[in-house]
Amino acid sequence: MVDSLASHAGDLVLFATLIEAGSFSAAATRLGVPKSTLSRRLVALEEKLGHRLVTRTTRRLVITEFGERILEHGRRLQEEVQAVSDLVQNEQVQPKGLLRVSLPPDLEQLDLTSMLTRYARLYPEVCVELDVSTRRVDLLADRYDLAVRIARSLPDDSTLVARKLCDINIHLYASPRYLKLKGTPREPAELEWHVCLRYVNSSGEVVPWPLSKGSQTIIHMPKGPVASNSPQLQRDLGLAGMGVVALSDSFLGDAIRDGKLVRILPQWSLPSITIWCVTPGRKLLPASTRAFMKMLSKEMSS
Repeated sequence: MVDSLASHAGDLVLFATLIEAGSFSAAATRLGVPKSTLSRRLVALEEKLGHRLVTRTTRRLVITEFGERILEHGRRLQEEVQAVSDLVQNEQVQPKGLLRVSLPPDLEQLDLTSMLTRYARLYPEVCVELDVSTRRVDLLADRYDLAVRIARSLPDDSTLVARKLCDINIHLYASPRYLKLKGTPREPAELEWHVCLRYVNSSGEVVPWPLSKGSQTIIHMPKGPVASNSPQLQRDLGLAGMGVVALSDSFLGDAIRDGKLVRILPQWSLPSITIWCVTPGRKLLPASTRAFMKMLSKEMSS
């Protein structure tokens, strides 16, 4: 009886709304359902309870004595449903709570400090927990709200939703001091005589440099005394005159403007990298996640 009655919990709320509205027409309008549906569900509830809840007359509804006792429970359920509705609406509108984000070290190429500071200022009720590592987290098992991933494409996964944020251009740079000492390469083949700082991906492999000009592509495997998975370290080594680095223009903004790093082989281009925002595959995302994604997308596009 209890289990079967549980399926009629919504009908108890409907009954409370009916008594509150005073008529089938008014209640149907308030609930957004046809009058016939309202009447049918009330009859089904009465049959399940084994008692009449209201007496219908041509002019009005008269609640029965048993209906009065049931009404109290219906109103409690009505209040709980409203409380849940208010909670959900508030969560969807005002970002709050814990936001767990996974970022790859490669994202050091984009200075997110100002964005994170702005996010914290705008949404003080959100606690952002960042995991910056090469580990590819399982968003569902590890309970992450969002992961930023860098790849030309992502494998199909029905449990996740991937949104493309932007493409990042990568070029070759070196410091004027290094170029004065070693000379400026004019063709990709000349990189063989230069110190090229190696970048290691999440699989522990050195990333090659596929340089393209028109229909011509030359793949150069960088060789140098240092290999790392840190764009920040690569930039610092490049600034120190250690060798040639392959990094994004946006990451090197100040260094390029100040003339501390100079682009080499400008006629040749490296493949751009795509930055993706990955979330659990659900339609309704928490307000904190949506706000973070919107701000991140704006930061990337600028």
